[in-house]
Amino acid sequence: MRFSVNRDVFSEAVSFAVKLLPQRPTLPILNGILIEANDDGLILSSFDYEVSSQTGIAAEVEEAGTALVNGRLLSEIASRLPNAPVRFSKVENRIEVTCGSARFTLGSMPVEEYPTIPQVDADFGLVPADEFATAVSQVAVAASRDDVTPVITGVQLEVSKTSLSLVATDRYRVAVREIDWDSGQGDGSSETITALVPARTLQEVGKTFGHSGNINVAITNRDDRELIAFRADRKTVTSLLIKGNFPPVKRLFPETTDNYAIINTAELIEATRRMSLVLEREAALRFTFTIDGLTLEAVGSEQAQASEGIDALLTGDDIVLSLKPQFLIDGLTAVRSEYVRFSFTKTENTNKPGPMLITSQSSKDQPGADSYKYLLQPNLLLR
Repeated sequence: MRFSVNRDVFSEAVSFAVKLLPQRPTLPILNGILIEANDDGLILSSFDYEVSSQTGIAAEVEEAGTALVNGRLLSEIASRLPNAPVRFSKVENRIEVTCGSARFTLGSMPVEEYPTIPQVDADFGLVPADEFATAVSQVAVAASRDDVTPVITGVQLEVSKTSLSLVATDRYRVAVREIDWDSGQGDGSSETITALVPARTLQEVGKTFGHSGNINVAITNRDDRELIAFRADRKTVTSLLIKGNFPPVKRLFPETTDNYAIINTAELIEATRRMSLVLEREAALRFTFTIDGLTLEAVGSEQAQASEGIDALLTGDDIVLSLKPQFLIDGLTAVRSEYVRFSFTKTENTNKPGPMLITSQSSKDQPGADSYKYLLQPNLLLR
């Protein structure tokens, strides 16, 4: 095996292929990146039995062949090579990488022991890459990081004929965003199809493919293994879907609310961060909404307390809530609009406020254009 390749192209391809490799794989061979050289160029792949990455790049191939090498080590080397073409050759069980006057000799891992990379052939639909990347970043923040309950560590994709809905929850909050979806099937089935994708994988897909025009999405079931694939720019990421029933959290969202407040997003984020300085870990901030505005209060300890008032336009009754600062900031940051609307709901217990809905607001009297919704459960956050 022998080829020459542009340094920057090679470095970017290796970086992409190893990005989703596990930090501590179950088998040492899963640390490897598979490099296949043929007449069409190079194909670089990684796979850990759950997630795979594959990309194709142009190269001058002198001798076709296949090599398996430690992925993270190769990525570190490739990112630091001098500005010159990279020459790569494999002789028996040794791999030589040369670039300018730099030369590295690496051990080759046994290709025959490497698992077969999943192939998903049929396209299921198209999503605009920039909208998809934005939606993922808005929603994935609400996914749980507790592996004890795997089903809520994912983002639920719900596909209808013309739209794709993304939903995530960690029990304390729910985030939802809807974007356009092109099934490419005209008046095809109106049945809603769901796929529960690990949030970490989906975030990497969003970052990688965010400027790719459109992303091809495919879902398949092979050998009782449900897979989803994302493809764009000669790059493919596949992921096993999470098994289990995602909780029906969409029904928690109120259809209408008469009690709401409009606030400048940046002012509220900054005030929340300031008040949080005196809070103990996991403590909540107190938010009091009245006709005169919003007051934030933090009771940290005997040595430190804080309060601050900011403008807020309230419609309906006065209300007092306790919220975790970081959960609130996550939602405010994801909204991406100058103003934000807090819509308040009630419960049968008058002492416990219901879920609070955060949505975008273009101006003080004009709702935002996107479909992003972020629901917080204040009564669960009280200490």
